[in-house]
Amino acid sequence: MSAATTSDPARRPDSRTVLTVNAGSSSLRLNYVRDGRLVDGLERAEPPGSGAADRLVREFVAAHDRPDAVGHRLVHGGDLVRAPTRLDDSIRAELDGLATLAPLHLPPALHLLDRIREQLPDVPQVLCPDTAFHARLPEAAATYPLPADWRRRWGLRRYGFHGLSYAYALRRTAELLDRPVGDLQVLLAHLGGGASVCAVRDGHSVDTSMGFTPLDGVPMSKRSGAVDPGMLLWLLDDNRLSLAELTDGLNHRAGLLGLSDNRSGDTRDLVAAAPDDPAAALALAVFAHRVRRELAAAATGLDRLDALVFTGEIGWDQPEVRRDVCAGLRLLGVGPPVGGNRETDSIVSAPGAAVPVLVVEPREDLQVAAETIAALD
Repeated sequence: MSAATTSDPARRPDSRTVLTVNAGSSSLRLNYVRDGRLVDGLERAEPPGSGAADRLVREFVAAHDRPDAVGHRLVHGGDLVRAPTRLDDSIRAELDGLATLAPLHLPPALHLLDRIREQLPDVPQVLCPDTAFHARLPEAAATYPLPADWRRRWGLRRYGFHGLSYAYALRRTAELLDRPVGDLQVLLAHLGGGASVCAVRDGHSVDTSMGFTPLDGVPMSKRSGAVDPGMLLWLLDDNRLSLAELTDGLNHRAGLLGLSDNRSGDTRDLVAAAPDDPAAALALAVFAHRVRRELAAAATGLDRLDALVFTGEIGWDQPEVRRDVCAGLRLLGVGPPVGGNRETDSIVSAPGAAVPVLVVEPREDLQVAAETIAALD
C-alpha cells in the first residue's frame, strides 16, 4: 500500500468511532477517535500483559459505547500483513510466528489484541502494520547482501518501521507546505524511544534506516541501533557473552542509556546533564552524528530535498536535539532551526530557507483510525 493511499482516508471526515490500540514494550495507549479527532484516551506506563494493565484496559473499554471498529498498531507485519488488514481467525493463528521479529513489541501487542477481541467480540478488528508504509521499497534498498538461499528461506529483507508515524507526518507536511503528497521528496526522522529515518519520494518510502527488525539503524533510548556484525560475532565467540546476554545488552542496556554510562536513556535528562557530565554529552553527540549520517545516506534516494521533517517524542519535544542534527546537514542545504516549538505542527526553519525544517507531532492514533476505516470500506 502506498503512502498516499494510507494517508488519503484521513482527509475525509467520518462519523464512525475507532478504538485505536498501541501497545509498547512497557506502555499502552488506547484512544477513541472520531472524525479525525481524539474523543478520549488512556495512556499508562504499564506493560501490556500485567494484571494491572489488563484491568485498566477492561475498565476503560467498558466505560465507553461500543466502537464501530478497533485498529491495532502492529509493529511488524512481516510478509503476512503487508497492508492494513481486517483480522480473522486464520490470520490470528499465524501472527505468533512473527513474534521473534519484534520481541519487545509484538508479544504485548498480541496479548492486548486478544483481550480486546474477547471484550468486543462482534466489533471488526483491523491490523495496521508499521511495515506497510515501506512495503514498496525499491529492491536495491530492501535486499540484504546475504546468501541467496538464506534470503529465500527466511524472507530476510529490509522491512522498515515507524510507518504509521511517517504516513501521518507526510500528510501533515504536505498540508503545511501546501503541496500534494505525491509531489514531495522529503527526509523524515522519527526520534523517540525507538528511532529511525526515512526518505520519501513521490509519496513512497524509498529508503529507511531500520531493517529486518526494529534493532537496526540509529541509536535509540536503550537499543543499540546498527553495530559491526563482526564485533557481535567476536563477542559470541570464546564464551565472552552468551546469546541471552548479547540480546539483553543490545535491546535493554545500549543506545543512549549505554552511551551515558547508565545515566539515562531520555534525551531530556541528558540535555540537562550534558554541561557537567561528559558521558551525557557524548551520548547526545553520538546520537546526533548517527541520525545525521542516516539522513545523509537516505538522501541519496532523492533527486532533491523539499523538506526535513522531525517527529516522534524527541523530534517533537527536543529542540536541542533538532538543532544538533541540523548542524551537520549543511551539505544537504539544511540550515539551523530558528524555532523551538512544542505546541503545534509548524515550519521551524528561517523564512526562505532552501530546505524547510518541519516539526510534526506524532499522531499514530489518527493514522491508525484512518487506515482502519479505509480497510473496512
